[in-house]
Amino acid sequence: MYEYLNGELAHILPTAIVVDVHGVGYQVVFANPYRLQDSLKKQIKVLVQQVVREDSITLYGFISSEERELFQRLISVSGIGPKSAMSILANDDTEGFVNAVESGNVTYLTKFPGVGKKTAQQIILDLKGKFEVLPEEATKAVVSTNQATLEEAKEALLGLGYSAKEITKIWNSLEAAAPSTTQEALKVAFKLLMK
Repeated sequence: MYEYLNGELAHILPTAIVVDVHGVGYQVVFANPYRLQDSLKKQIKVLVQQVVREDSITLYGFISSEERELFQRLISVSGIGPKSAMSILANDDTEGFVNAVESGNVTYLTKFPGVGKKTAQQIILDLKGKFEVLPEEATKAVVSTNQATLEEAKEALLGLGYSAKEITKIWNSLEAAAPSTTQEALKVAFKLLMK
């Protein structure tokens, strides 16, 4: 089981990305892969979920642990497979989705590809009340913690003599890497600055 891939974003395909990890290209199915366009040919960290089927082994990629957790909950619903779950995640309106589930809004849920009225009702039945682990405050806390980590790394880089202009050039790639610690952020930053 894989937790994440850390490597160069080698290619962006219509429904997937290719991450080059030490010379091995991993194809990872990704919701809206073009949102990573700024990170092309740069170091990234992608959280993954491996799904093993009778005829295939597929990696699904996510930019946050919350996104991956939502995917895991979705594929636990009868009638929702990984492809349908990814199409829901591609909508980029996680909050709207959670609100629709909690309020029982079948109409909102049927706008997603592969989700009919029956499946929407099943989603509500299986997931209503289970999003307490993903409150808005927790999501904001993760974002602000990540932002604080990036700001600390920025201050350290400035202290080491890098210019604000150099840091600005790599900032989007650094954010996309989603480092969890300042040390990890600095490692990624140094790799990006060396290119």
